Amino acid sequence: MKNLKQSILISLWFIFLTFPLMVIRVNTVEQEVEWRWINMAFIGVGAFICSYIWRYLMARKEKGGNEEESKTSWHQTLTMDKRYAIPAAALILTLAIIFPNIVSEYRINTMISALIYVVLGLGLNIVVGLAGLLDLGYVAFYAVGAYSYALLNHHFGLSFWACLPLGALLGAFFGILLGIPVLRLRGDYLAIVTLGFGEIIRLILENWNEFSFGPSGIANISNPTFFGQEISRSSGILFIYYLMIALVIFTIFVVNRLQNSRLGRSWVALREDEIACQAMGIDRMKTKLAAFALGATWAGMVGVIFAAKTSFINPASFTFLESAIILSIVVLGGMGSILGVILAAFVLILLPEELRAFSEYRMLIFGASMVLMMVFRPQGIIANVRRSYEYHGLDGAEEAK
Repeated sequence: MKNLKQSILISLWFIFLTFPLMVIRVNTVEQEVEWRWINMAFIGVGAFICSYIWRYLMARKEKGGNEEESKTSWHQTLTMDKRYAIPAAALILTLAIIFPNIVSEYRINTMISALIYVVLGLGLNIVVGLAGLLDLGYVAFYAVGAYSYALLNHHFGLSFWACLPLGALLGAFFGILLGIPVLRLRGDYLAIVTLGFGEIIRLILENWNEFSFGPSGIANISNPTFFGQEISRSSGILFIYYLMIALVIFTIFVVNRLQNSRLGRSWVALREDEIACQAMGIDRMKTKLAAFALGATWAGMVGVIFAAKTSFINPASFTFLESAIILSIVVLGGMGSILGVILAAFVLILLPEELRAFSEYRMLIFGASMVLMMVFRPQGIIANVRRSYEYHGLDGAEEAK
């Protein structure tokens, strides 16, 4: 009953706030005032329904089980049963291989963009999800990789395959360059510095005309070659698609190995408690620099592929909005969760393309879905469950023998 009364009050409040805009309309041609009472009814009913559903879900959340139990159950459902892991991976890989044969070129381009964001999300997941270092300028490393290929190809004629490792190395170099001045920073201060770093890179690319050609960008970037043979633009789309499939598989393998390594455990310790991490003898400086360098490596590598795919780049492609989207993928998918980041990348990149019919409301739907996700499932789509070890004493050891 209490929720019913509060929902009614909220609907009346929404009617009051939107009354001048949604109900009153002045017709300047016929010089008369139109009263659109039906709009007031829609607003009142809609606000009441949304408010009541919201309060009902919040009440269920408060009465529900422990958050850790729900995280564990989700994770167990999706990842614990190893019997289905290999068949599922084989099925997904088969579908990915035959995908270009059953869809249009537009769909292939869209899927390439989604795969690019998968790799970017997994790279940022190292920095934010595992090491707990909030990086708001991650798109700068993406730009470094793209411009490294564009400039080296334009001035020196270097091929795609020569620039791919160079883009990764330059991304790692700039990651270390960013990591050195922020070693003592954390939280909001770290976020502000990384945001400033991303804007510095973008402004340099936009204003240093002699170096980066300024806002005009760089056009006619060469397509990738295959064993020295030039690939046409139409065939190049297929080639880049399969290249991205291979890069995603390689990225998942490497990130998974890093996550389970000694360095990965050091990142998690740094994320949980930096002081305790240092007290345990872990070198904070090396751990942070490794996170920034490895995360930036993937951004630089994907930047090279992005430049080859579009054959044209300019600073407008590397704004703060790109960093925000990549960070949203990591947060929505689940901090430190590889599978969660992959699913979130597909949701945030492919879903807006499917909602082009609702182009006027796409950002509204996107914002509302993010708010609902953060309220009802703040740990992300698939939470990364912390490993736990139990000691059963000598009896357990004897039973094990």
